[in-house]
Amino acid sequence: MKLIDFGVREDEKKYIQEWSKENDIEVKIVSDLLTPETVQLAKGYDGIVAYQQLPYDEKIFDTMNEFGIHVLSLRNVGVDNVPFDALKKNQIRLTNVPSYSPEAIAEYSVTGLMALLRNMKHMIRKIDTHDFRWAPDIGRELNELTVGVAGTGRIGRAAIKIYQGFGAKVVAYDKFHNPEIEKQGLYVDDLDTLLKESDVVTLHIPSLGKGHTLINETSIKEMKDDAIVVNTARGDLIDTKALYDAVASGKLYGAVLDVYENEVGIFNSDLSGSQLSDDLLDKVIKSPRFILTPHIAFYTTKAVKNMATISLNSMVQELQNGTSDNEINLDK
Repeated sequence: MKLIDFGVREDEKKYIQEWSKENDIEVKIVSDLLTPETVQLAKGYDGIVAYQQLPYDEKIFDTMNEFGIHVLSLRNVGVDNVPFDALKKNQIRLTNVPSYSPEAIAEYSVTGLMALLRNMKHMIRKIDTHDFRWAPDIGRELNELTVGVAGTGRIGRAAIKIYQGFGAKVVAYDKFHNPEIEKQGLYVDDLDTLLKESDVVTLHIPSLGKGHTLINETSIKEMKDDAIVVNTARGDLIDTKALYDAVASGKLYGAVLDVYENEVGIFNSDLSGSQLSDDLLDKVIKSPRFILTPHIAFYTTKAVKNMATISLNSMVQELQNGTSDNEINLDK
């Protein structure tokens, strides 16, 4: 068995190499993304592992079929950038890593929120200029707030435990109720109720599809004055301009964003010294009421190792058994 792994970062290499040695399976590591050009490198291999934020071109799967490669294993959760029709046409099975560390993302959402509540961004900037005055950066306490958790999958449930540990009141919304959360009586009937009751709204749901946002001009009107939005899920869940305007006008207190609707080509790129072409993003960065990070909530040693190894394990299961625990249903 021979595998090829595309889009591999430096921090992933050692985990892939360790897995390769432990399992006595050859894995070719490629730093380039999977494109119609680079897929040519996969000739002679049994399966392709990949991770990228850019869309996967349909031509890739035509070439995979020509090479007799019928499994693509993703090192990430999201599959919205993969054209299912092209996979089905070429009889290619798809796997993902449904959970690499829910705790990492949940912890990060709370970390960002605490930094915002205590005005850390503005305070650090002041201290950098030797301004050591307290005012006007008085903080708020999490234990006094109601946190609305939108989405009670693995990450949402991990977040609930952490918020409860801080003494916050938690309410939750999900189309599909988790028995554990149901037992605690945390669910509200609809999203509007969650927005109306919450001082903090934290998002832990998948993308709703292009053009479908959860936080927008209409939904913001339902939210409490001085409320906070936390998003470590998907950038396209939020109309960022509407969110920025609401914070700038004083309707909302601020936001913690680890994802951004137009992040592809910007996040995880070194743009030092260059002028951003995205004026809205530039405004968000400059505002003390926004905590912005470049999609790193997942980025821990545990999560990166799991992404590298679970994707490879799924590939082996697919090749040996014709299916795996993490295979995606392409008909959904």
